[in-house]
Amino acid sequence: MAERFERHRQPWKPEELAKLRTLAAKGMALKQLAKALTRSEESIKQRAKEDGLKITKLR
Repeated sequence: MAERFERHRQPWKPEELAKLRTLAAKGMALKQLAKALTRSEESIKQRAKEDGLKITKLR
């Protein structure tokens, strides 16, 4: 079984925040953002809410 890379309660780095803002502005979905940033969906939702970013929903 492949090992899973997990990060628990790591602070957000400025590069990660910039990437989050860029990808969210492009309309990337939450699941794709989580994979691109190697963070949980919940973590991304929380940070987006704090920064006032809009995350698109897949239909």
